[in-house]
Amino acid sequence: MPPRPTSPPRTPLREVAALLGVPVPQAATAASPDVTGVTGVTGVTLDSRAVLPGDLYAALPGARAHGADFAAAAARSGAVAVLTDDDGARRVRAAAVDLPTLVVPDPRGVLGHVAAAVYGTEPTPLRMVGITGTNGKTTTAYLVHSALTALGRRPGLIGTVETRIGQERVESVRTTPEAPELHALLAVMAERGLDGCVMEVSSHALAQHRVDGAVYDVALFTNLSQDHLDFHGDMESYFAAKAMLFTPEHSRRAVVCVDDDWGRRLATVATVPVQTLATGGGADWVVHPDERDAAAFVLTGPDGVRLALRSSLPGAFNVTNTAMAAAVLVALGEDPVAVGRAVLVDPHVPGRMERVLREGGGEQPLAVVDYAHTPDAIGAALRALRPDTRGRLVCVTGAGGDRDRDKRRAMGAAAAEVADLVVVTDDNPRSEDPAAIREAVLAGVQEVRAAGREVEVVVVGDRRCAIREAVAAVWDEGADATVAVVGKGHERGQDVGGVVHPFDDRDELREALRLAAGAVTR
Repeated sequence: MPPRPTSPPRTPLREVAALLGVPVPQAATAASPDVTGVTGVTGVTLDSRAVLPGDLYAALPGARAHGADFAAAAARSGAVAVLTDDDGARRVRAAAVDLPTLVVPDPRGVLGHVAAAVYGTEPTPLRMVGITGTNGKTTTAYLVHSALTALGRRPGLIGTVETRIGQERVESVRTTPEAPELHALLAVMAERGLDGCVMEVSSHALAQHRVDGAVYDVALFTNLSQDHLDFHGDMESYFAAKAMLFTPEHSRRAVVCVDDDWGRRLATVATVPVQTLATGGGADWVVHPDERDAAAFVLTGPDGVRLALRSSLPGAFNVTNTAMAAAVLVALGEDPVAVGRAVLVDPHVPGRMERVLREGGGEQPLAVVDYAHTPDAIGAALRALRPDTRGRLVCVTGAGGDRDRDKRRAMGAAAAEVADLVVVTDDNPRSEDPAAIREAVLAGVQEVRAAGREVEVVVVGDRRCAIREAVAAVWDEGADATVAVVGKGHERGQDVGGVVHPFDDRDELREALRLAAGAVTR
């Protein structure tokens, strides 16, 4: 469970009711008719299993059940009141749960501001950076966090991989936590003396009010490409969710990468001050690539800023990520010259173009694990690896189940357009038939082959076996070859049929390298 502040303020229930504009609640039953609203609230949660004494339990409607059905369990754990809708209130009364009940039409829509009031985080004393976009959020967040640390600041980090609070690391369940968890984390960061927080802000989080009550000093937009359409329905809705971050409700100023049409559009519709960033020209911040060195570039910006920089991570997209991080830091008020030095520090981003070495060392193919799970990201990752690959480039890829089905064919095509060998395998099939998912990815590979590109393809359902087959296929080429395992990145489990099995691409790739080396020496 994420940490909570050790000494939270005690907010009278009548103040919570006043914030919501509802009457001071009485108990749900007649058993405690004298409740007046002086009850103190010290925490907020929407998970009945996480309730602590003094909590306001937010009973939200869900796809399978209503949170109010668990109000009795919340009461037993020490909840002092319930926040819910009309249906939830009826369920609380029917279950004879003797707790004061705050009733609003859309409890999720008010939960962020309630949590911020209870935890004292609106406003927060932390300098806040919020990063959104389809690709690059995690890497850029780590770059900003790493640079702030190098500048002598004490930032926290909240994102897809983990939450960092000083030296404490908490593995993430989702990219952006639910609103009560978020505000509790911000309160903990402030309590422990941190001075900032760098966050990934997902489109789901914006659409579901998870970051309500948080205002970012600088918001960053990286890019937009097809993803999450199972949730948003279409690209317009996906864009609209992202654009919510660039309003005064959520941010004070913004940096927007305008290398794609969506970024250029966002720069015109954002309702906060925007600085644009682009490769080549036509923006406030301009990335000038070095034709002799793919990792080096010059970044020019407002007020004559000129920084000679170098990406510590491979790939043209990481040049852009590094540039965006630098622009954000300057927009945050940091000295440009100091920023130019700080962003050169390798941020060590888990599962993002992460190189894997076999134990004991020795010659081996370049082995990389990357979280790329969209067509654009897969293509970008493989193109980044191509210049350093003198032999064959192998891509191990699949697609997740119960997610955007329309991108699967395009993912296979993106891999086939760059790789020499594509190994189609399972990602997280979840509740879907794994074979059907593989067929959709394979169809994209076959389209590229039919168009005339010579690319080998094999289908190996078992991901562990697929990784081993990929390594074995090019082991004889040594350091000339590259094996890229994409899709799962930092994840430590594989969801098959609703059961999450321990599985880490990095560990499996390391073991595959060991086995291949052993097969040669025997």
